[in-house]
Amino acid sequence: MDLPRYVDLVMIPGISFSILEPTAHADAAALIHRSLVHWYETRLRQGARFGESCAPFLLFPQVYEALDPGDSVAAFDQNGRLVGVCFLHPRETHVGVGIVAVEPEFAGRGIARSFLNRAVDRARELGKPLRLVSSLLNLESFSLYSRMGFVPHTLYQDLFIEVPITGLASASPPGVGQVRIASPYEARRIADFEFSLQGIRRQKDFEFFLQNSVGAWTVWIFEEVGGEIAGVLVSSQHPDWGMLGPGIATHQAAALALMWCALDTRRGQGTVALLPCVESELVRALYGWGARNIELHVAQVLGERPPAQGIAFPTFLPESA
Repeated sequence: MDLPRYVDLVMIPGISFSILEPTAHADAAALIHRSLVHWYETRLRQGARFGESCAPFLLFPQVYEALDPGDSVAAFDQNGRLVGVCFLHPRETHVGVGIVAVEPEFAGRGIARSFLNRAVDRARELGKPLRLVSSLLNLESFSLYSRMGFVPHTLYQDLFIEVPITGLASASPPGVGQVRIASPYEARRIADFEFSLQGIRRQKDFEFFLQNSVGAWTVWIFEEVGGEIAGVLVSSQHPDWGMLGPGIATHQAAALALMWCALDTRRGQGTVALLPCVESELVRALYGWGARNIELHVAQVLGERPPAQGIAFPTFLPESA
């Protein structure tokens, strides 16, 4: 399928662009895996952290197709081989940029920038800001985003925690009894809660998590004594992708209780969570649970960013914030 006519993609000799079709999902998974392993191995000697198999990465195109069918861009060489992919997430208040991956041998030819031109064009067409979360280890991509006008605003610590089979060694924090699993009909209420604090709205995402048809998700809610929501946290229960987020909490006690409950369901498994660096007490609490730092990420926006309150937890799947 060709891209809509309004898309302004840079002409690159030998490269063509189109929407990523579901028949190419396996190729996309292999490409994402290859690009990550290559970059982290050549720069940091950490390619092994992504494993030897690309099979777990199939979840990315599957989730993105279910959430945003047709909002992806794929680059192909003159032989029809997939050499680049980018996923976009239009939401009520903004457009999110998801994974941008390019075949290592095609790096430096302008494919990634062309993808971002597409993202900027899509956001401009909708009249919304463009948001993303990027690795601070990858200064090439950070520089590209900065040149295009993205402005950093929140720094996150990536924390990895291997939950013992017997559960976390520390005592459960106060407020665990106020945490419950969300019902399938609370997507709108959750979206309204996030909007009230962060100024962004993505009801589609929460409907997707609660429907739980692609991937494996649990949505946790922290309620005050009067029934008012004070925190929400999504947890991926997929065996190949253990991560907390997206989430938002009004205060640290709610955030800590939500994370405890989510981690307790992942005994014997590893989990990643992104915590704002300014929430030092929260970070130290997770250190006490055995967490360790593995990376830093930064949230960036092209366009207006609404005033934000509370504690936000981004995620890599889906990257719609």
